[in-house]
Amino acid sequence: MMNRSCLRVLRYLLLPLLFTALEAHAEPYLAVQTGFKCGQCHVNPTGGGERTVFGNVFAQTQLAAKRLDAGGSDLWTGEVNRFLSIGGNVRGNFEYTKIPNSTYTDSFNLKQARVYAAVNVIPQRFFVYVDEQIAPGTALNREVYGVYWSANHQWYLKAGQMYLPFGLRLQDQTALINFPSGINMLLPDRGVELGFERGHWDAQLALTNGTTETTHGKQVSSQLAYVESMWRLGLAANFNSANTGGSKVVAGVFAGLRTGPIAWLGQVDLSDDHSLPVQSGRQLGTLLEANWRIAQGHNLKLTHESRDPNRSVANDGQTRYSIVYEMTPIQFVQVRTGFRYSDGIPQVPTQHLKLGFVELHGFF
Repeated sequence: MMNRSCLRVLRYLLLPLLFTALEAHAEPYLAVQTGFKCGQCHVNPTGGGERTVFGNVFAQTQLAAKRLDAGGSDLWTGEVNRFLSIGGNVRGNFEYTKIPNSTYTDSFNLKQARVYAAVNVIPQRFFVYVDEQIAPGTALNREVYGVYWSANHQWYLKAGQMYLPFGLRLQDQTALINFPSGINMLLPDRGVELGFERGHWDAQLALTNGTTETTHGKQVSSQLAYVESMWRLGLAANFNSANTGGSKVVAGVFAGLRTGPIAWLGQVDLSDDHSLPVQSGRQLGTLLEANWRIAQGHNLKLTHESRDPNRSVANDGQTRYSIVYEMTPIQFVQVRTGFRYSDGIPQVPTQHLKLGFVELHGFF
């Protein structure tokens, strides 16, 4: 851990920026609210997972509505020493679901418990990172990779198992916008990624195994974003060579805009999947999200999502509406409560799901 004098200096240097910094979760709307890139608060340059020193300090001084004073001035930074840092996440919830023509269900769930570790073999230049899900069920590795940074930190090379770079990296892995690409934070892939961060520009290009896991069929994922303090605009593309039965191509446009206390997110993805049994798997997905920062530690999220699973088939579209209230009462603790309503094909009851939940999220 850092000594007390170093932490005091760190606080004074960061406080002017912390009012406009990122949250400590993988929530892209906060990047829009602040004008920063994901790597400002996360070890991973593309966001999610373990937090940097900056992210941890922010979580304790500006993210929460109130900071509990433990009787000392020390702050948790995640750093055990200059060569090792750690972190973690735990999410549990109570969930109520109702499907038409069936009885409701409700249950308490442990959604996930994860631990992170980064070994800084060469500080500021080369580190090895591990993201391990330890619950529910048996242990499951999500990410493990090494990252080499250039001396000026304008480019990096990543190799191992990783989440793919494609559009907005949402906290909600069930979002309809994830379906056309099939890319989310539950399905990492193995390969290499080259990234560039220069001024307002941010770009990644990844070559991974893809769905075939063979020596011939590979997957290429890429995105390019231009980031300003009040808005950002990006393009994403994915090509998955399936070796047999055809390939899949996905293109996306994503954007963010800040208007006062409201951060807007938008994304449109279009896929053409010729690896499906029916050779007309053209999907369209859209996302529109508004996040209102009511006050420090309080956020209201409104979301509209849509998915057309096959554009050659009429009247098979799906939509989902969400309202979620997020409260961070003290450092490292967040409570989320919300309601989601889904609408789809009349004869498919599961596409007319009503879902209510209360989630407790602990992180460090």
